Amino acid sequence: MYRIEKSEQLADRVYQMWVRAPHVAHHAQAGQFVIFRIDERGERIPLTISAVDGDSIRVIFMTIGKTTTHLASRAAGMHIQDVVGPLGKPSEIRHYGTCVLVGGGVGSANLPIIARAAKVCGNRVIGIIGARTASLVIVEEEMKNACDEFFLATDDGTRGFHGFAADVLKQVMAKEPVDCVWIIGPAIMMKVTAECTRASGIRTFVSLNPIMVDGTGMCGSCRVTVDGVTKFACVDGPEFDAHKVDFNALMQRLRIYPAEEKVSLEKFEKHRCRCGCEGDDRHA
Repeated sequence: MYRIEKSEQLADRVYQMWVRAPHVAHHAQAGQFVIFRIDERGERIPLTISAVDGDSIRVIFMTIGKTTTHLASRAAGMHIQDVVGPLGKPSEIRHYGTCVLVGGGVGSANLPIIARAAKVCGNRVIGIIGARTASLVIVEEEMKNACDEFFLATDDGTRGFHGFAADVLKQVMAKEPVDCVWIIGPAIMMKVTAECTRASGIRTFVSLNPIMVDGTGMCGSCRVTVDGVTKFACVDGPEFDAHKVDFNALMQRLRIYPAEEKVSLEKFEKHRCRCGCEGDDRHA
C-alpha cells in the first residue's frame, strides 16, 4: 500500500497528488511514468512523474473516466494499492543549446521536471504553456522558476498571449536559434505544434499517451507507429521524434473505447452515491 501524502485540485477537473513511493522516487528521471492501481479491483493507469521530493512522487491528472475520477476522490492519508515504476525511457536530455518546452493543457504538468534537468545540462531553457482559458493554467510558477524565459498563452486571451502555444513557439523561433523542442499535450496539439519545427529540422520530442495496460511491453495495447515502424510507447517511449510519429493513427486509437468508458464512469458514480464510500478506505 502506498500512502497519499497530499491531494488537491489545481484547476477544473485537474488534480495533483503526492504519493510516498521510495522505490520510484529514488530512481525516477524526467520523462518517465508510473502505473497506479487504486485497489484490487481497479484498472491500471499510466501517469507521468511530474516531480520528485525525497521519498515521494507527484502526478498531475485530469478526471476523464472512472479511474481518474476515483483517484481524485482519494484524500491525503488514504492509500493506493499498487505503484509500479519508474517505467519508460527517460527524456533524452543533454547539452543542446537553446531548448524550448511547450505544454498544452494538463500536459504542461510534465514540463518542470524536464526544464530543471535541461538546465543542469547547461541549456538555455524557454518555457511555453498554453491553456484554453486562464482558470486552466497550471504549474506556471514552477515553470517561471525553472526556465530562463517563460511565455503563457490562452486560447481566449484571458491571460498572456491571445492564441495558441504553437504561435508563441513560432515567435521564439523567429527571434533566436532553437536547438531542441519538447511538446507535451493533447495529441492534436502535439501534431500541429510539431509542424512548426519540421521545416527547420529542429530536433523535436513529443510524449505519447496511447491506451496502456501493463506498461512493460507485453500486452501491445500501447502500440504507435513511428517512422513506419510499430513501437510500444511503454518501453520504446513514451518520448519519440515528433516528425516521425503517425498522429492520425494515434488519435484513432485514442477513440476506441469512449462508449465503454462512459458506461464504466456511470456505474462508478451510481455505486458511489449508493454506498457513500468516497471518503474512507473501504475500497482501497
